[in-house]
Amino acid sequence: MDNTVADQGASRIEEAPHELHGNSPAAWTAVAIVLVAFTVGAIAMVLGPNWVLFWISVGIAVLGALAGKVLQLLGFGVPADGDH
Repeated sequence: MDNTVADQGASRIEEAPHELHGNSPAAWTAVAIVLVAFTVGAIAMVLGPNWVLFWISVGIAVLGALAGKVLQLLGFGVPADGDH
């Protein structure tokens, strides 16, 4: 039989390549801001804990997520399936 399950799976992979994997300015901006937030939060925990600095880092993380979403809505995200 030519049509094995492995052959069918390979043909499906060839039909729909995943080129972008979320690699967009919106995603990178969100990741960078959230990374800074987690770093600040970790420093806040080591310093005491410093709860004011910790909650500031939580706010920065929320702003990072919002920035990523706003940039996506402005067209800097990964295009939808039909837009390639």
